[in-house]
Amino acid sequence: MTAAQTMKDETARWLKSLVIDHNLCPFAHKDYAQNRIYYAVMAEANDNAYYDSVVNEVDRMIVTHDISTTLLLWPAAQSFDNFINLVAMAEHILTSHGWQNDIQLAHFHPNYCFADTDENDAANYTNRSPYPMLHLLRAENMARVLSKYPNPENIPARNIEHTRTLGTKQLIDILNNCKSPVAQT
Repeated sequence: MTAAQTMKDETARWLKSLVIDHNLCPFAHKDYAQNRIYYAVMAEANDNAYYDSVVNEVDRMIVTHDISTTLLLWPAAQSFDNFINLVAMAEHILTSHGWQNDIQLAHFHPNYCFADTDENDAANYTNRSPYPMLHLLRAENMARVLSKYPNPENIPARNIEHTRTLGTKQLIDILNNCKSPVAQT
């Protein structure tokens, strides 16, 4: 199995065991069950490659209507501060290409830390993942599901409360269990 495939598999396990099983995103289960999530791994690590990866994956989503969401893994973006700068670049790409009304962007990182929280706060696990990644979502799909979901603005607070109830140790275990045995050694 290739390193890229291992990362995709581990990300799929994270999506299922944390995001879906703990209902952090009440909309993820349907796309997961219908196999409408595309996993992409960026092999190179330079500004042009980051730029190209965002453009290529948005293009793929525009052309391939069976993809409702893309998880774009950037394994080389290990520095959280550098990653946040790359997220800003991705947001700029969406705006400069006129895609801001078509694609929404979320982001996850193994070292995600909300401003004004301790790095060990379990709340950070709402956005922690096995690998640095961008989550590209079709805006029209998101608008449709949000219109049917009662009080979607309460989801982040509910997730923070839930992760704090689970506790950091259990969340670390969940994240570690997503890793392949070879990757954990």
